[in-house]
Amino acid sequence: MIKVAVLGYGTVGSGVVEVLEKNRQQVAGKAGQELQVAYILDLRDFPEDPYADKVIHDFQVILQDAEVDIVCEVMGGVGPAYQFTKQALEAGKSVCTSNKELVARHGAELLEIAMAHGCSYLFEASVGGGIPLIRPICNALTAEKLLSVTGILNGTTNYILTRMDREGADYGQVLNKAQELGYAERNPEADVEGHDACRKIAILSSLLTGKNVDPKGIYTEGITGITSADFAYARAAGCSIKLLAASHIQEDGSVCAWVAPFLVEMAHPLAAVNDVFNGVLVNGNMVGEVMFYGPGAGKLPTASAVVADVIDCARNGNRTISCGWSEEPARMSSFQKISHVFFVRASEKAREEVLAAFPVQKCVDVAERTEDFGFLTQPMEEGVFAQQYEKLGDKVLGRIRCLGVQ
Repeated sequence: MIKVAVLGYGTVGSGVVEVLEKNRQQVAGKAGQELQVAYILDLRDFPEDPYADKVIHDFQVILQDAEVDIVCEVMGGVGPAYQFTKQALEAGKSVCTSNKELVARHGAELLEIAMAHGCSYLFEASVGGGIPLIRPICNALTAEKLLSVTGILNGTTNYILTRMDREGADYGQVLNKAQELGYAERNPEADVEGHDACRKIAILSSLLTGKNVDPKGIYTEGITGITSADFAYARAAGCSIKLLAASHIQEDGSVCAWVAPFLVEMAHPLAAVNDVFNGVLVNGNMVGEVMFYGPGAGKLPTASAVVADVIDCARNGNRTISCGWSEEPARMSSFQKISHVFFVRASEKAREEVLAAFPVQKCVDVAERTEDFGFLTQPMEEGVFAQQYEKLGDKVLGRIRCLGVQ
């Protein structure tokens, strides 16, 4: 029998305990032995909870119990979560986590510590929630030279954009509804400003390169500037709007990663990923493009992914499960040199001046809109486009990059 400790008894933590206890027989069969929740660490008490007797407040109890082999860190943040994870790994206890912020900032370091102490640091739930993504990249696609990953990695923003598209509503209205339904936090900044997706694409970029990609080096733009007018033009162009996170390995081996809203052609597979679901495309030089789709968050989907890592640790005992992510910094290429097609919306009064400033591919007409107009550019480097866009000042009303739009 293997003892498991759970750090944090919030949404995901309670889900982990539920999966381990309710699926006890299935988990034991796949792990090769019984897994028992020995401790639940939290600052709070839960007197009415069926597992109240397992709740403790002192991490040292877990650290000093030699029979605890696996720790599930589902606290979130990088304060105590980082210290507790580091101490557990140094004590030879494997750690499984859903904490994308911690993995993005300290993943390479924690993997090195795990290897040095004969245990594992696993983080399947940190990127795709309930979608198996890390394991396929690290195992099923190991014969591939991975070239890129592009996806919808945040369910909150995808829900907001889906509702804006279907209902013709503005951002603020839909955000309020998302908060009422529990899809968005009271302070939604991490989601709507793109920080959550940035952390996730940093993790995936590190796995693609085998080197450490710092989230601070990733261009990040959120959805707060998207309007109902943008969706009217998107529909006219045969597109939807999605917040995409992408990472591309350049020919020289450097990596370029970004997070930003995109017009996505309706024929593209990511255009069909709606509501709180996530979808990720991984491109290999032999297999081509493969897609992963499913719930990117939620109590039980995320908990299921954490428990899958727990089972892997139980199967492998004292053998470290490696994913080939080192502390060596990845070489980053300039986002300003990347080319995209851009959709531009501008004031009708400045039509001639604005059209003269860009290499125009085609105009996009929306009959009911008379005060503005829209068009698609030819592919342009980010830096070149930004210079032209800034010169025009308030004559341009918005711009969104395009994926799959010709």
